[in-house]
Amino acid sequence: MAFGFFKNLVQRFAGRPVDWEELEEMLIRSDLGVPMSMRILKHLQELPEKMTAEKVVEVAREEILKVLPRDTHMLRPLPDRPKVILVVGVNGTGKTTSTAKLAHLLKRKGHSVILAAADTFRAAAIEQLEVWAGRIGCELVKGPYNADPAGICHDAYRAAVARNSEFLICDTAGRLHNKFNLMQELTKVRRAIGKTDSTAPHETLLVVDATTGGNALVQAREFKEATGLTGLIVTKLDGSGKGGCVVAIQNELGIPTRFTGTGERVEDLDFFESRRFVEQML
Repeated sequence: MAFGFFKNLVQRFAGRPVDWEELEEMLIRSDLGVPMSMRILKHLQELPEKMTAEKVVEVAREEILKVLPRDTHMLRPLPDRPKVILVVGVNGTGKTTSTAKLAHLLKRKGHSVILAAADTFRAAAIEQLEVWAGRIGCELVKGPYNADPAGICHDAYRAAVARNSEFLICDTAGRLHNKFNLMQELTKVRRAIGKTDSTAPHETLLVVDATTGGNALVQAREFKEATGLTGLIVTKLDGSGKGGCVVAIQNELGIPTRFTGTGERVEDLDFFESRRFVEQML
C-alpha cells in the first residue's frame, strides 16, 4: 500500500456513491489481504447510514488498528546473559543492512551489541557487515567465506558472554523461502545457539521488503513454519513501499511488525508504532 492510499480512495469516490465492487478491488490490491479486506467490507455494509468515502476511511482505519498491536515490544536486555537476535529473510530484502541498522538503534539506546556475520555464503555480505560494524562501532565476529554459519554464531555467543555484551545480533544468509535444505540450515543455526543458551535465540526477526506486496505474506508463512518468528523488520516504507503487508501478516499469521525501515541511512530504522503507521502511511 503506497503512501496516501486512503487519500486516493477519497479522491476515487469524491462526489459519487461508493461502489462496493470497486472498493473491494481497491482494498485487495492494497495488500491488506483478502480476510482483512472482507472484514472491512462486512463492517461497512452493516452500517445503517449513507456510505461516503470519508466513512470508508474512518472504518478501515478503526478495523486495521484493532488488528495491529497497540504497543511496540521493546527489545530489552536479559539480566544475566546476552539476548540473541536471529535476523532471517530472502535475498534482496535488505537483511544485512537492517541487521546493522538494528545494532545502531540499540546502541543509540545505550546498549552494548556484538554482530555475527553468519551469512557466509556471500563473501560480500561479510565485507558489507564489517564496513557497517566499523561505522557504528560494533565488534564483529566473522569467519572465512563458506564457513559453517552455526559455528560462527556459537563463537559469537561466547564472545558476547566474555565481553558482557547485552545483545548479539546474527545476520544469516538470505535464502529462498521455498528451498527446503536452506530453510533446514536455519534449524541447525538455532540448535547451535541453543547449546550455549537453551532459551536462545530469544528473538527471530524476518526482514521483508514492503514493495513485494502479497509475496511478503508467503515468505512470512514459510519462515514462521521453519524457524518460528517473533516479529518483522519491514523495509522500503519510504514512499513506494506497500505497507498493507504489515496488516495482512499480523491478521493472518499473528506476527507483529517490530521495526520499519524508511531509507538508506543507518538512522532510518525505528520501532513500529501502529497509530502513526495508519495515520501517516495509509
